[in-house]
Amino acid sequence: MYQDEGYKFMGAAFEAYNQLGYGLAEEVYQQCLEIELELRQIPFESKHELTLEYKGRKIEKSYIPDLFVFEAIVVELKAVKKLMEEHEAQLFNYMRIAKQPVGYLVNFGSKNELEWKRFILSDLK
Repeated sequence: MYQDEGYKFMGAAFEAYNQLGYGLAEEVYQQCLEIELELRQIPFESKHELTLEYKGRKIEKSYIPDLFVFEAIVVELKAVKKLMEEHEAQLFNYMRIAKQPVGYLVNFGSKNELEWKRFILSDLK
């Protein structure tokens, strides 16, 4: 599901990591990755706000994933030493709220290599 799109996105992420290395702020990686996506003509939307409803009423709390790529893939970026379960839970929530079955969790903070995980949700309603 969206494998070709995922490969293209991850190519851009690897390029940003190779150019920048590790240790910078998440916002720096986000901006540079957005430039790389533009250069590769990969469609994306940055910081798109997701709203929730409960029993037909909009609630005040909203969620903001880092990127939507190809109008189909939810991306959450991190710049931490190691990805944790709470990062995965954050991405799963974004995917469920956005009703998108594919998500990527990308960590630019790992010293030796770009850390990333691809997730598929099969239980979307």
